[in-house]
Order: sequence, then C-alpha cells, then structure tokens
Amino acid sequence: MSASQSSSASTDTRASSRAGVGRPPSAFRIGDPLGAKTFLLIAVCVFALLFAFWWAATATGWVKPIFLPSPSAVWTKMVELTLDGTLLNDAGISIYRMLVGFALASLMAIPIGIMIGCYRTWEAAIEPFIDFVRYMPVVAFVPLTILWAGTSDIQKFVIIWIGTFFQQVLMVMDSVKRVPPDFVGLGRTLGLSEPKILWRIVLPSSLPGIWDTLRISMGWAWTWLVLAELVAATSGLGYRIVVSQRYFQTQTIIGYILLLGILGLITDQSMKALERVFFRYTSRH
Repeated sequence: MSASQSSSASTDTRASSRAGVGRPPSAFRIGDPLGAKTFLLIAVCVFALLFAFWWAATATGWVKPIFLPSPSAVWTKMVELTLDGTLLNDAGISIYRMLVGFALASLMAIPIGIMIGCYRTWEAAIEPFIDFVRYMPVVAFVPLTILWAGTSDIQKFVIIWIGTFFQQVLMVMDSVKRVPPDFVGLGRTLGLSEPKILWRIVLPSSLPGIWDTLRISMGWAWTWLVLAELVAATSGLGYRIVVSQRYFQTQTIIGYILLLGILGLITDQSMKALERVFFRYTSRH
C-alpha cells in the first residue's frame, strides 16, 4: 500500500468514527452508551409489561387463582402480614442469616483468593481442593448440616458458607490474576518489596473485580439461605413459603418470592452504586 493510499484509509477511518458521533444509541451496536434516565425508563417499562401480563392473565381467568393469584390478592395478603408483624419478622430473620453467612464466607474467601492468585505455591496447595469441593451439590450437605448443628441459625450459616465460599475463592483468584504482569514488574523496577507490591499495586488493581465477586455471590447467598429455610427452619422467608404451600396459600408464596426478588435487587443495586463511589479510578466508570 502506498503512502497516499495509507493516508486515505486513515482519513476514511477517522471520518467513519466522526460520523458515528452524535448518532442515537443502537440496541445492537456493541458498546454504545446509554443515559441513566433512558436506562431507568427501559427497566421500568420491562417491569410494567410483566405486571400488565400478570394482571391480564388473572383478570381474564386464563390462570386460576390457586395457581397464580391476582396482583391485588397478593398485595392484600402482604399488607395483612405486614400489619400483624409476620412479614417484617420473617424478613428480619432471613436478612440477618444471609448477612452473617455471607460475611463469614467473604472474610475467609478474599484473603485465600488473593494468596492463591499471587503465589503459585499456594495455588498448587489450595486451588485443586477448592475445585474438588465446589462441584459437590450444596443440597447434599443439608442433611449433614442438620445432624451437625440441628435447625439453629448456625446450620443456615454453614449452608450459605458452603454455597458461596468456594466459588468466591476462585473468582477472587481470577481477579488477582488479571492484574497485568507489567504492573508487578514496574513495582520491582522501582525497588518495592513483595508485600508493598501486593498492597500498593495488586490489591488496588484487583479490588473492583473482587467487589464484583461479592456482588454476584450475594445473590447465591440469598438462594442458599432460602434453601436452608425451606428444609429446616421454624422462621424466615423460606419457612413461611413452605407453611403457605401446605395450606395452598399461593398469594403468600408469590408475595414472598417477589419480596425476595426486591431484597435481592436492592442489595445488588446498592453494591453497584457503592462500586461507582469506591472505584472511580477504573476506566469503566
């Protein structure tokens, strides 16, 4: 290619890039930005459409109330359970169990994940065992945890720990391994000791990924909590769902499932907001 042809191609590329500036974002153009208001509007519209479909399916009699109660029936039941204190008590107990179990798992997983992500010796000693255990179904441990801890809160903590800890370790390890080797090499060139490279270079670079790990694994914590409460509990959201199923109280079941979704959405969006505050230095913000 001649110099004039190369210059022409470069000019065409820049012109094409400039032509894309100012165009409205496309749903099928990779990486197109989207304003916060537009994002929120689309999200709200999706929820509104789902609610409208639910209302239409029950109002027209297409689905019988025993299988899917109407939105008004679910709302009335939730108000009733809120006023008598049942819903708030169940939610408070479940939130407490989830937070404690999740915190225990995270406080153990983060340092172990960092160690095996930084040092191959530790990776060889720990990572294969973590891989081995994480493929064991958490459900299979429920009878054992009942034998070990009964139906107390400790049993719920253990189930949440088993369900989240091993996955967290590997995800934290991957976040640490994604730190560019050049960063570590630069630290050594500047004469930093290994601990200082870890604290000043590796951790700041991997913290956004570790935070994402916590945000994602919190959803797993909610799932395993409900599993534990469905099988062995005398209180909590999962327990109330089981009791309602025995008496065909589908409005309570649907209401509690929706409540779990709302609680999960609140925690997820809260962690996303905190991520934008804590990690402003990352390119994705």
